[in-house]
Amino acid sequence: MLSIDYQLFQIINGMAGHYSLLDAIMKFFSNDGEYVFFLGIIVYWFTRTEINRRMVMEALASACIAFGITAVLGSLFYRNRPFVDHHVQLLIQHVPNASFPSDHATAAFVVATAIWCTRRKDGWWWLALAAGITVSRVWTGVHYPLDVIAGCLLGVGTAIGIHRGIAKSKWIQICLTKVIRVYERFEARVWPKHTSSSAFISKSFQYEKKQGEVYDKKTD
Repeated sequence: MLSIDYQLFQIINGMAGHYSLLDAIMKFFSNDGEYVFFLGIIVYWFTRTEINRRMVMEALASACIAFGITAVLGSLFYRNRPFVDHHVQLLIQHVPNASFPSDHATAAFVVATAIWCTRRKDGWWWLALAAGITVSRVWTGVHYPLDVIAGCLLGVGTAIGIHRGIAKSKWIQICLTKVIRVYERFEARVWPKHTSSSAFISKSFQYEKKQGEVYDKKTD
């Protein structure tokens, strides 16, 4: 298994350094791709819809559990980075810590899958980005294929497990709703929702109608 893993690593990493455009894309995915996920989570949260906020909370809970598992696996099955034991095409700098499983692949797929569980159309785009990050970690020489595959499976499995667990538990759903309500009360004081123009016009029309009715009663 490990020999096949290394052979596959050589094939993917062996392409690095020969295609400048692909190298640039892979370095971006490897170094900065995770920040796109951070930005996405923030944007979804501040759309101020309950379904998105539940999704974000599921993603964060799944990520915490997944990272806990990766920490345990990294200690039990410590594996050197490819550049520690082999000559590789190293396109980015990285500390020589545990290689298995890949934290980047785990994080990308746990968040992407959490989004996919709630918002299918959006989720496919996020999964594509997660796949790009996963491949880039091998391309740039900081992970073996088995590292990122394990991270991928861990991220997907954790996110789906948490989503299904929450769907089956009314108690957890109630707790999530309460947390969101408490936050929204605080948010409303700091950042109140602005009344839309259409809603404002409608309310103004209703007010004028009521005032007219009151006037008519007085004149009668």
